[in-house]
Parts: sequence; C-alpha cells; structure tokens
Amino acid sequence: MSSYADRLAALRQQLKVDRLDGFVVPLTDEHMSEYVGSYAQRLAWLTGFKGSAGSAVVLPEEAAIFVDGRYTLQVRQQVSADEWSYQSVPETSAADWLKDHAQQGARIGYDPWLHTSDWVKKAREALASRGAELVPVGQNPIDIIWKDRPEASNAHLVVQPDQLAGKSSAEKRTEIGDWLAKMNADAAVLSALDSIAWAFNVRGADVSHTPVALAYALVHADGTADLFVASEKVGPDVRQHLGNGVRLHERSEFESALAELKGLTVAVDPERAVAAIFDALEKAGAKVVPVRDPTILPKAIKNSAEIAGQKAAQERDGAAIARFLRWVEIEAPGGELDELTASDKLESLRRENPEIRDLSFDTISGAGPNGAIVHYKSSEATNRKLESGNLYLVDSGGQYVDGTTDITRTVVVGAPTDEMRDRFTRVLKGHIALATAVFPKGTRGTQLDSFARRPLWEAGLDYAHGTGHGVGSFLSVHEGPQRISPVGSSQSGGDEPLQAGMILSNEPGYYKTGEYGIRIENLVLVVRREIAGAEKDMLGFETLTFAPIDRRLVDAGMLSPDELAWLNCYHAHVLAKIGPRLTGDDLAWLQRACAPITLD
Repeated sequence: MSSYADRLAALRQQLKVDRLDGFVVPLTDEHMSEYVGSYAQRLAWLTGFKGSAGSAVVLPEEAAIFVDGRYTLQVRQQVSADEWSYQSVPETSAADWLKDHAQQGARIGYDPWLHTSDWVKKAREALASRGAELVPVGQNPIDIIWKDRPEASNAHLVVQPDQLAGKSSAEKRTEIGDWLAKMNADAAVLSALDSIAWAFNVRGADVSHTPVALAYALVHADGTADLFVASEKVGPDVRQHLGNGVRLHERSEFESALAELKGLTVAVDPERAVAAIFDALEKAGAKVVPVRDPTILPKAIKNSAEIAGQKAAQERDGAAIARFLRWVEIEAPGGELDELTASDKLESLRRENPEIRDLSFDTISGAGPNGAIVHYKSSEATNRKLESGNLYLVDSGGQYVDGTTDITRTVVVGAPTDEMRDRFTRVLKGHIALATAVFPKGTRGTQLDSFARRPLWEAGLDYAHGTGHGVGSFLSVHEGPQRISPVGSSQSGGDEPLQAGMILSNEPGYYKTGEYGIRIENLVLVVRREIAGAEKDMLGFETLTFAPIDRRLVDAGMLSPDELAWLNCYHAHVLAKIGPRLTGDDLAWLQRACAPITLD
C-alpha cells in the first residue's frame, strides 16, 4: 500500500470483516517498550508518525492520533490532517476521546498484548457510558493487512560481564527470590526487556539503539528461572553464562507456561506487563499479586562498577563531542553543512571508539526552526543547512559496553541575536540551578522540576517536556522510575523518590516555533551530600557529562557570581577530563572553548 490513506482505508475494511466498529493502535510492543523493533512499528506504518510515544484510534468515519507536548509540531509534519485529528496528551486520552466519539453500542477492538490491564479497565469504563464494548482481538488487524511486515529480529544474545554489571546474574536472581519469599509469592513475571537484560546479565540487538533481546522470564522463589527466548538467539557462551539455574524455552511457549501456574502466587507488574499476561494467569487459576517488577529499583540504583563504567563512557563520549563541535564551528560558516551530514559526522566520530556498540537513540540534529521540534528526526525531506545567524541543536548519545550516554548541545552559527542569548542564558541558569540543587532524602523529581524552569518562568516562558529522565547502564536511554517532571506530566512516571546511585538527565530547554530551539543536557548522578549541622540525610547531583557549552551564547551579565563560578568550574573539569584524550588542533580548540568567562 503506497499511501497512508490507503492503509487507513484497508484497516477500516479489515475492521468490517472482523465485525469491529473501531480499533486502538498504541506505539508499543508485547513488553510495553518505549522503543520497539521494526516488526512492532504498527502506529508508524499506519499513520507516518515516527515519534517514540503516541497512540491512535480508528473509527468508521473519523480517526485521531494522541501525542504529548514533545511531539506537537512533529505529528503535524508527519501525519495528514485530512485523515487524522490531533489530540494532546494528557489533556485528552484515547479512552476520553472514545467516550465522546464512539457510536452507541459500538464494538471497539484492542490487542491485549499491547495494552496494560489498567488501560483496559479505564477504556471499558469510558465505553460503557455509551453502551459500547471493548473487544480483545485474537489477531491484530494491522498485522493482517501489513503484507510486508518485517520479521522479529533474530540477533544473538551477548553476555554482559560481571565486572561491568557489578553483580552476577545468580546473585540478582537470588535477591529476587528473597524478595518473593518476603512477599509470600512463588514466582515473578519479568516482561520488560531491560529488566530481563539486567537480571540475566545479557544484552541483545532486537530493538534499535536499545541493547535488549525479545524475551520473557519467570523467576522463582528459589532463585531459579525460566527464560523464554528464541533458541537460535542463544549461543554456547550464553548457555554457559546462564548456568543450570536458568531453564531455556522458546519465546512462543511463554503463554502456555503461564497456563501451568495454577494455584501459585505470581507477582506481576501492572505497569510493565500487558493485559494478556494477567488474563492468562487468572484463567489458569493463579493468584496474581500486582506489584512493581522487583528489578526496577535495583536497576535504577547503580552500583560502583556501573558508576565507574558510566564515567569512563562519558569521558570517551565527551571527547567525540568536542571534536564534533570544533568541526561544526569550522564547517558551518561555509553555508554547505546540513543536518544529515552533521549527524553522520558525529556518529562516525563516536564509532572510532572500540567500546561503542550503537547509538543510544536516533540523533536529533535540528538547524534553525527544526531545532524547535523537540524530538525532531532529520530526513531527506526536512534536511536543512546550518545557516548563519541560526542556532543548531544536537541531541545524541552512544551505547558503550560500560555505559549509556545522552547529551544535548546548542551552538550558534555566526552571530546570535540578543533574544537568542537571553533565552540560552535562562536555560543555562535553570540547568545550573538543578545541577547545584541540594535536597533531603525522600525528595521526588516533581519537587525539583521547577528549579530548572524558574528563570524561564520569570520571563513568561516554559518548555513542554520533562526536565530529566533516568538512564540505564548500557541499557535504555530512558529508564524509570526516577524522573524530573512536573506533577501530572505524562512523563512523571510514578514520582519516585530520588536515591543515591540513580542517574538522570538535566535538560531544560526553550523552543520558539518556526525559529529555533535551545536545550542544554548533561547526565547527573544522585550522590550523598555532607553538610555540617544537617538534621537530615541530604542528596545532590554530580555531573557526569563533559563537553563545552557555547560561550558565545552566554550573557554573562545575566549570571550571578555563583552561576558564573559554576560555569567556569564546569569548563575547567571538561578540560581536565577530556583534554588528555585530544591532541593538536582539537586540544587547542577545547582550551579556547573552556576558557574562563570574566565580567568586564
């Protein structure tokens, strides 16, 4: 099918065959992943939307696509307004929209392997008010009409060495078993792909830029486990690594294995496990305990080996970024450098490092007005040149064997306007406010989010995304449960208290539609702070990312003495950390880029 309009029409025809009056299409897979393999890109195939969060509803006469504030501009570029109405999340959810738009008595289909039980409950309640019904499908109708749908990846699993993981898989499984014993439960279902990768100390290549393998697992109270993964993906080295405590099964056998858990008490994460898993366990007669996946907090709180690996990865990555920024400074004034060429150059510089395995996400390379699209992805159709007088925003990262990086830098080509410098400096002030925050143990990310927004708020400005997300250890670049976001944000993710060892991003921004975007992003580590006379245990952040911030965009007169001291100290650390990795002209450029700023 050549056009998205043809695909939508074909879906509507298939829904008639299936006796359905509508269908809900989420952007996820059977593991509730944020980033999914090509075989699961149903929303993108149907609509053209290439973002990493969204959903759609198709009815006989109308259709709607739902995205949050990060994708307000992008969805309008990629999805036709002739066929789709644009809906903003969290103001309007798919369930809310169905409540107003589904016909009386309608049968609305959903795939129980792509939604949580909580979503199913809310959607059922919303439809009930119209006498409509939510109907699980045995086969996803998109899969029926998507004739050239890719096969799931068959990439091999690889072992993540214990010295990088900081703890063996057997130790991790024993701890899960002890947790189950305290819960009086017999087994835990692990269905989130990064949870499985972390618990078994394996990595994969089944999802672009996220080193995970398509699998399910059951971990038992005795510390043994059943791992469900395609046998052709498991080599002798992985079998030896897993040992006798892990029984291997085909991934396709997972659903039937759930049917054999009759009479057992099984812990299942209602946020990360799909409705079909709950349905299968309840049908089998198991006692289901809805509780958070036991790997989530241990995975988020990095151990000393993981922290050391992250710091090493950051230094390598920072050196590549510095070389790239120098290259942009040289090439951009010529007027021929474009977004795609720049992102390709950055990837090539990163890949010179033998420890890199992949990028950590598709590079956001946005020149001028494209930089105002928060999760922009350049293409041949949208590719812009880096023109004089414009800003260039590049958000990128690498997957190194010992750490995951994520950094955004905004630079100017030629001379910035006064407004650009004002907005950039306000973003910088917010970045510094969060980087230097000191807070009592138990503080949540929602309580810190306004630190980064205040300088923008004072000018009547804001940004429509969270300020910080968790980051994995050679795993997901977006990792929960820690997050720094406004209360009620679609990215607030459970409002988890921050704990020492967690890694998050610090990335305030500002976006002027049609003109430019600004974001300054570093990764930070939550650490303990010793304060004389403190009556509470205190925490703060240690900055992990080291790369120059464009001094040409800084209005030093807007910075307080402490803020200016922070910036100069940060640049001194950048030079100390990555300077030894550079030589010649690259090193000389870094020395200039990190020179102290003084007030005349």
